[in-house]
Amino acid sequence: MTTQNDIPRMGQGLYWQDLQVGQRWRTFRRTVTEADLVNFINATGMLEAIFIEDGYAGGAIRGRPVPGALTYTFIEGFILQSMIQGTGLAMLELHQKILAPVLVGDSIEAVVEVTDVRPTSQGNRAVVTSLITVTNQRGEPVMEYTAVRLLAGRSAI
Repeated sequence: MTTQNDIPRMGQGLYWQDLQVGQRWRTFRRTVTEADLVNFINATGMLEAIFIEDGYAGGAIRGRPVPGALTYTFIEGFILQSMIQGTGLAMLELHQKILAPVLVGDSIEAVVEVTDVRPTSQGNRAVVTSLITVTNQRGEPVMEYTAVRLLAGRSAI
């Protein structure tokens, strides 16, 4: 008799055994809206003048910039919903560079490249390192970060 646990789960992320150095994926693209900016800065308390005042005179960026943290979280959301859903155990390390501003109205996407896979000595898991390059709608890099995550492996059958 088939049980519910025997049915594959939709949207299951990749196990570390499915990954190899050099593999690359492209996320979906998302346009950043004014509502995204307002909701994010209100939820986080990032109520800095350049984010709350359209055309802030003291700002160095023309247009309506969004916090780098908002760009990062949108991309991590894509990665969570696809690559590591149900298999991501922990974010161990993060190194991030902001390369250019993201503005309200920009569309962002990323390429995720696996750069290292190291099985651990304890349990069925591995430390997986990825380079994530975020670009805007013109293909210009706006952010680059390296993420080191602990990922689950397939259960022994």
